[in-house]
Amino acid sequence: MPADTDALTTIDDLVRWGTSRFAAAGLCFGHGTDNARDEAHWLAAHALHLPLDLAAEYGGCHVTDKEREAVLALLARRIHERRPAAYLTGSIRFADLDFDVDDAVMIPRSPLAELIERGFAPWAEPQRLRRVLDLCCGSGCLGIAAAVYLPDAAVDLADISPAALAVARRNCRRHGLRDRVRVLQSDLFAGVGSDEDDAYDLIVSNPPYVSVAQMETLPAEYRHEPSLALAAGELGLDLVLRILRDAPDYLADDGVLVVEVGDSAAALAAALPQVPFTWLDFERGGEGVLTLDCATLAAHHDRFAAAVAGS
Repeated sequence: MPADTDALTTIDDLVRWGTSRFAAAGLCFGHGTDNARDEAHWLAAHALHLPLDLAAEYGGCHVTDKEREAVLALLARRIHERRPAAYLTGSIRFADLDFDVDDAVMIPRSPLAELIERGFAPWAEPQRLRRVLDLCCGSGCLGIAAAVYLPDAAVDLADISPAALAVARRNCRRHGLRDRVRVLQSDLFAGVGSDEDDAYDLIVSNPPYVSVAQMETLPAEYRHEPSLALAAGELGLDLVLRILRDAPDYLADDGVLVVEVGDSAAALAAALPQVPFTWLDFERGGEGVLTLDCATLAAHHDRFAAAVAGS
């Protein structure tokens, strides 16, 4: 770091300096923060072993030489490696809960957090959600958060990646949920039981949905995430279509499917114009999340099957 960093004597100085350098470097945000200042504040707090609120409260306090070096080293890694801050800190907050993350999993940032905090109301009745499946679970954030906000529900986490499931298991332990949360290795539904007695009241999924064209233009930060968690074929619909086709076999008769498809929403709606998707709105922002009940999914099964065959 430049010699002029010796003049950075307080936490606020370091955050301000990091903000300026992040902006000058043209970093991309979107993995827990959406701006340079919040990212610098997060990394400074982590390096100083302070909660975010205390880092702000103590902003005017002086740092030691060793503390300044630790903050500057982390800020430098963010600039030179272009790694998202969550990978540098190993943790991120989602649905007001803390989760372990590493580069085996996509960094949690789904607008579904808002829906989970409401117990999936009004699209489902929280008190009736006894069995929940988080499909393509990655870190397990959706399913584990659902287990926290639905304390009477049993939750299954399913993913094809053994490395991702290792992270999900760590998060189960972190939140003390191993008695209610089961971790399954599964290629979509292949490893999930379809017994009628074990049908799910809710299936929630944030599957890969990035198209070939979008993958080619992703900023460097996003390229640190596993492509297995992002890439989904020419239109970004390869996995989503299979989920829509197969979900009725695993849902209770009054069950509900909730899927995030992000920027592939328009392509999905265009591919299946006869399907009455319900697209959710979020007070805190975010889009591209659909919901369908089991009866509607079953009624359009042939359309989903044809779309899968043609993809």
